[in-house]
Amino acid sequence: MRLIKLEQLAAAAAASLAVSACFAQGVIIVPAAPPAPRVEVVPAPRPGYVWDQGRWRWDHGHYVWMSGHWRAMRPGHHWIPGHWVQGRRGWRWIDGHWARR
Repeated sequence: MRLIKLEQLAAAAAASLAVSACFAQGVIIVPAAPPAPRVEVVPAPRPGYVWDQGRWRWDHGHYVWMSGHWRAMRPGHHWIPGHWVQGRRGWRWIDGHWARR
């Protein structure tokens, strides 16, 4: 009985390492600056939602535009839009996220 539990623990540990490796690969360094943002017509405000602006996404060696969209508000939080940051090795995308007020 104890041997089965150890095998299950080992399998769970291996699975969590595999998931961690997948998330670690999510950081992409891009050699070229993103193009200037496109001008988007922001729709009229919607109660209970915040507008998440459009952005350039890096996809298989080139930038692809993703249009803005509405996000449901989170009580006690405000939306911080995603943005590109230049570093020593290139450009990196910082995801938008909710922050406490």
